[in-house]
Amino acid sequence: MDLTSLIETRPGVRGGKPCFAETRITVYDVLDYLASGMTSSEIVLDFPELTEQHVRAAIEFAAVRERRLAAPV
Repeated sequence: MDLTSLIETRPGVRGGKPCFAETRITVYDVLDYLASGMTSSEIVLDFPELTEQHVRAAIEFAAVRERRLAAPV
């Protein structure tokens, strides 16, 4: 999945945290909702500007970040 088409950082928007393109919804918000037990469908219902693909992108974003953190220096 091309994360750069779905996730962006913009100066002055949500403190520069990664957001979904053209929204103010952060990747971390979606990950927190998933961690609290919300389903992808519930998130999309609450945030109609997002799709299931956005939720999967949040998970992939976290996985990529984790791989980078776990890689030996």
